[in-house]
Amino acid sequence: MDYNDSELPLGPRREDLLPVSAERSVKVVVVGGFGVGKTTMVGSVSEIRPLTTEETMTQAGVGVDDLSGVERKTETTVAMDFGRITLNDRLVLYLFGTPGQQRFWFLWNGVIAGALGAVVLVDTRRLEESFPAMDRLEQGGVPFVVAVNNFPDAPVHPVSDLRSALDLSERVPVVNCDARRLESSRDVLLTLMHHLHDSATATREVL
Repeated sequence: MDYNDSELPLGPRREDLLPVSAERSVKVVVVGGFGVGKTTMVGSVSEIRPLTTEETMTQAGVGVDDLSGVERKTETTVAMDFGRITLNDRLVLYLFGTPGQQRFWFLWNGVIAGALGAVVLVDTRRLEESFPAMDRLEQGGVPFVVAVNNFPDAPVHPVSDLRSALDLSERVPVVNCDARRLESSRDVLLTLMHHLHDSATATREVL
């Protein structure tokens, strides 16, 4: 529909309004290596139109960006992704996706700051891409879960083998997901919320 200046709607769109019952909002970050599906996950689960900062990859990245395993990728996140999901009547998650390419890692501190928890998205074809993200979260004291994005041609490994390869403690949940599917991405976020609740409960019991 076309509007003239006097007919332009004021304020946020109806679909962007928070539920009136919302009592708490939480910042969650989705991190991982280049091309693991961070933008896809945020976009698939967001109830609002996601904000993305994807740009077309050009010749300027040749010799700078490692495209091993993602040779067909044509766009990349250069700042962050943003979305929102209401998990229930009272809890709203604000989702921030980090850029995956090493030359944009300097932006991570600003994106991760203030996050209650994180999802580390993993591609089993390139597990080594996950280590910088996990190191950054551990240094910042941000709890996380690991979500293995099920690419069609990716090898499948037992969870115990993945834990060993990623040097994960038994306390860190590891789940499979399809970042393209809303239900699957939502389940990953619910796993993170349960993990944060359990961690907080354990801390209170110790104190």
